[in-house]
Amino acid sequence: MDFTSGGGGTNELHNNQIYQCEESKPLLGEMSEGNNNTKVGAGPCKRTLHHCSSSGMRYKLLHEGDIQVCVVKHPRTFFSKILTSKFLRRWEPHHLTLTDSGLTSATPTGYMETPLSYSSIEDLQLLSWDNAPKYCVQLSSPVGTILLQAANSYLRDQWFHSLQWKKKIYKYRKVLNNPSRWDVVLKEIRALVDMALTSPLQDESIHQAPLHIISTLLAENSNLSAQDHENIIVAIAPLLENNHPPPDLCEFFCKHCRERPRSMVVIEVFTPVVQRILKHNMDFGKCPRLRLFTQEYILALNELNGGMEVVKKFVHSMHGPTGQCPHPRVLPNLVAVCLAAIYSCYEEFINSRDNSPSLKEIRNGCQQQNDRKPPMPLRLLRPEPLTPPPTTLLLLSTAPSPPHEILVELERNNNSANAKRKGGPAGGDSEPNLIDCLLVSPAVNTLSIQLPAQADRVLGCFALILKMLSDYDDWRPALASLLQPIPFPKEALAHGKFTKELKYVIQRFAEDPRQEVHSCLLSVRSGKDGWFQLYSPGGVACDDDGELFASMVHILMGSCYKTKKFLLSLAENKLGPCMLLALRGNQTMVEILCLMLEYNIIENKDTQLQIISTLQSTRVGFRMYEQLCDRQRELKELQRKGGPTRLTLPSKSTDADLARLLSSGSFGNLENLSLAFTNVTSACAEQLIKLPSLKQLNLWSTQFGDAGLRLLSEHLACLQVLNLCETPVTDAGLLALSSMKSLCSLNMNSTKLTADTYEDLKAKLPNLKDVDVRYTEAW
Repeated sequence: MDFTSGGGGTNELHNNQIYQCEESKPLLGEMSEGNNNTKVGAGPCKRTLHHCSSSGMRYKLLHEGDIQVCVVKHPRTFFSKILTSKFLRRWEPHHLTLTDSGLTSATPTGYMETPLSYSSIEDLQLLSWDNAPKYCVQLSSPVGTILLQAANSYLRDQWFHSLQWKKKIYKYRKVLNNPSRWDVVLKEIRALVDMALTSPLQDESIHQAPLHIISTLLAENSNLSAQDHENIIVAIAPLLENNHPPPDLCEFFCKHCRERPRSMVVIEVFTPVVQRILKHNMDFGKCPRLRLFTQEYILALNELNGGMEVVKKFVHSMHGPTGQCPHPRVLPNLVAVCLAAIYSCYEEFINSRDNSPSLKEIRNGCQQQNDRKPPMPLRLLRPEPLTPPPTTLLLLSTAPSPPHEILVELERNNNSANAKRKGGPAGGDSEPNLIDCLLVSPAVNTLSIQLPAQADRVLGCFALILKMLSDYDDWRPALASLLQPIPFPKEALAHGKFTKELKYVIQRFAEDPRQEVHSCLLSVRSGKDGWFQLYSPGGVACDDDGELFASMVHILMGSCYKTKKFLLSLAENKLGPCMLLALRGNQTMVEILCLMLEYNIIENKDTQLQIISTLQSTRVGFRMYEQLCDRQRELKELQRKGGPTRLTLPSKSTDADLARLLSSGSFGNLENLSLAFTNVTSACAEQLIKLPSLKQLNLWSTQFGDAGLRLLSEHLACLQVLNLCETPVTDAGLLALSSMKSLCSLNMNSTKLTADTYEDLKAKLPNLKDVDVRYTEAW
């Protein structure tokens, strides 16, 4: 058992003493019971008063235990004479359980044949003997006296305080179950709270039991006045400082927040309670009413004169004044509250989900009925059919298409598909082709949803909180990770107002230079849309002609995503939007199209010609395409057969020196390149991937890092020997080497290699024979 202070030296203090501990504040109908004390008698048995307090010895609340029992069925007037006698009645060993209503024995025989109710216990005292080391608790009842003998004074005191607590709680529960005068009830509630706060017992139930009693009282008396509500809340406030309110009490608090949001109780009492919930709660799924109470509290703050400024100050108080929030549970809990509140705004639409199209159907602008039996008609915003230009220079048209409305009628008792796309493809589930991507205006792919006024206020409040959370640098990585799976109902994502509010959060992710943040813009797994897809032109959330999409592509390309895999994904899924934005002069998209041509991402000749036409239609595109053509001519010259087979750069050479050297002639035969002890970085990977015959690469003691390794792994499939000794590479880059199946020699000496990554590389590189992992974790 855990205790806050030791108790070994207290045994002698309890010897030759009898204690009595009664609460100073009486129960209803028990105003004078505490004064019914037995007088001090002569002889070896002496009584003194012992006052319980919150300081000193601490005990764990007993629920069961082994103890010796003796029953003396004599009047109290003879008790002192019995105590002074040499021979007592027999003692029986029992395993007693302290239930909510009384004492029961696991072996109901002898003295404990019938349970002993707390209501039958008239007096409860501590006893010790002068002439024998026996430590007893005395229970006085109408039928006699029950003695409970413990092994030592500490166990005796633990039994005494546990019995006293159970007895008092039993009486408070009984008294407050049938209240008459509320002024007296309030007095008893205060006495109950004071008893819990001053008890020497340490157990979660010490504070939870009074809260459950009070919550039951409030649930059964819903006709209390507002002033009575506030008085009760203030009375129990001390218990809530270190304890979560039980579910029924949360319901009462929610009601108070809804009915009296401007009450001072909300600020003075509920604020520390909600702060504790957000700091310490581990799972709202197990206690959803705590989440609902937190949600109602935030909405009550929004009703104050300051409105969202008050909410903003509350969020700031939860984060703290420093740059790092000291409480790791605050952000996940706040996000959980926001998600649940936003979900509730669309609950009416979610309940009729069979009537609403999927995100894919909204994006493609069509709906399949199949076996749906919708309860109400649904309207979708869709463009009228457009006639594609007859020429192949489709991409040169820069005028955006105006939005139009089309009615998708859902009739009852009609199982056939009646949502028709005029002039569109017949297949409702087919992905839109390149022409569709370019022609469909992104501003029209939204559901026409009209929220009730209250739901609209809730949506605005919690969407703004998500904005606030995204403004904290230390919270942004975790927030991006929590929102990466897009944990919102599809009705919310198809609602223009919500996606506009959320756009600020996604923009903050796109502006963050940290990879752990902006990488969360991508989908959490293949086959599922991410924010990158939703806010791209043609996506259900795009309302800005692709400006946010271009920002996301820019930050991803500037990170470690300048790879074939990312470009392939863009070519397969977002080539149309990329071409459209490039046509409108977006420099990032022009660069993307040039890279697709440079890395031979596009195999279809017609699509290549369309890309070239798009690049040549703008000034920036024409200039970058000319530069690409120059690089291609240089590349052909570089890769032309001839030149040396081995090359070593001088010490202190830079990335620019390597680029200048490789542009000076043909290196189609170069198989062995040593850059050891030079100043090259990951940027030189752009030059290295142009060497088609390279088989051995020495990067010893350079600043070549993870980004460069990723690029090499995608382009130099024939590389056989790689020396990374004393380079700053980590597991993130080394794992990319698993795709280089030709590697037979790999030096990772003095890198940040871990044992797990080493085992993974050995399993995935079957030809790897010579490995150096000295001075690493895997050594």
